[in-house]
Amino acid sequence: MLDGVHGIDSTRFQRFANQLDTRGDQAVQHQNIVFHGLLKQIPWVVFDRLVKEHDAEPDPRGLRTKPHLIALLYAQFCGARGLREIETSLRSHASKLYHLGGCTISKSALSTANASRPCEVFAGLLSALMAQLQAGYRRKIGDCVRLIDSTSVQLSSLSGGWATFSTGVCGAKAHIIYDPDADQPLYLMVTPSNVNDITAAKEMPIEPGATYVFDLGYYDYGWWAMLHQAGCRIVTRLKANTPFDVVEDRPVPGEASILSDRIGYLPKRLAASRKNPMSELVREIKVVIHRGKVLRIFTNDLAASAQEIAELYKRRWAIELFFRWVKQTLKIGHFFGTSENAVRVQITVALIAFLLLRLAHDANRIVSSPLAFARLVRANLMHRRPIAGLLDEPPSPKPDQEQANFEFDAYATRAAHRRRASRACAMTKLAA
Repeated sequence: MLDGVHGIDSTRFQRFANQLDTRGDQAVQHQNIVFHGLLKQIPWVVFDRLVKEHDAEPDPRGLRTKPHLIALLYAQFCGARGLREIETSLRSHASKLYHLGGCTISKSALSTANASRPCEVFAGLLSALMAQLQAGYRRKIGDCVRLIDSTSVQLSSLSGGWATFSTGVCGAKAHIIYDPDADQPLYLMVTPSNVNDITAAKEMPIEPGATYVFDLGYYDYGWWAMLHQAGCRIVTRLKANTPFDVVEDRPVPGEASILSDRIGYLPKRLAASRKNPMSELVREIKVVIHRGKVLRIFTNDLAASAQEIAELYKRRWAIELFFRWVKQTLKIGHFFGTSENAVRVQITVALIAFLLLRLAHDANRIVSSPLAFARLVRANLMHRRPIAGLLDEPPSPKPDQEQANFEFDAYATRAAHRRRASRACAMTKLAA
């Protein structure tokens, strides 16, 4: 039977449609690249708001903020060592950048953006990601432990205008508040290396009721008193020459590592006859470590066991491991710019990259080690694979199937029949 309008054999048309359906079942499903899986964890609404708040767009070279961030994150994840390498790598993946919101960027444009774009945009995004990761964890803990420390990074002499530490030595410091339970930073401040740790600590926010653990770099009785008045528990060290007026000598457990547990007072007066603001009863616990060195651990907690206080101070090692992980895995040892803003931006984006890896690792527990997960991401960053399937074997290619053959022979349509007949007649006349 023929269709009244088009004159097409309905039986042949149905066979044609069935062949199309068969080929449609064999279509390859679209798969985003691994980099896209990391970027989708960024709260872009918050990021856009920060861009408007700090008037960060556009920069002098016309580079928008989102492609700028994506380029810097790409450099962190793939381990790029310079602006030229970033430029070349982005150009090689140009076809995959559009769906990310990125674009190819010249090294001069990236250099200008690093030096001129307000670092506060990236710092605000870092704070939002910190809060996002912490929100999913704080429900699990009742007692918050906060570790405070800093790590130094060396800079070239080109940064001498703002980061001179001593003759011929330039550097910057990253001051961190770290949560060892959630394994994440909570606060970042970047300063020149000549800024004292306690100077930076006095500008850090204080969480009332939290436990703060820090080392001798934060030896300031006035700051300790601020923490004490906020209801915070302090665990730190006393200097070897700090006097301690003992009023009670408590019995120690049988463990050989704890030598003494004493209650008393710090010196009543300081230099220049100033009164010590940390004048209430405090506690000193002497602990011997495996190397035979004796530590004088100080705390304002008079109720906890000596062993608990010693274990809290021991947890300070977690922030050292964090610093080592970041320096070995991300790019804060070689800087893409020399200005203060460029250094701040790069360190901030490095911690953003760390948090994105943490969020992706928590959501896809394909390996237990965060370092192994970071290596997997680096090896597959621009591949079209789901993050959850990075360890899966790629699907084996199916054997080539016979291409569907759509027969448009002489009897398919009346028009085709007429064209074929006319061609045959023309050939006959030509042969004659």
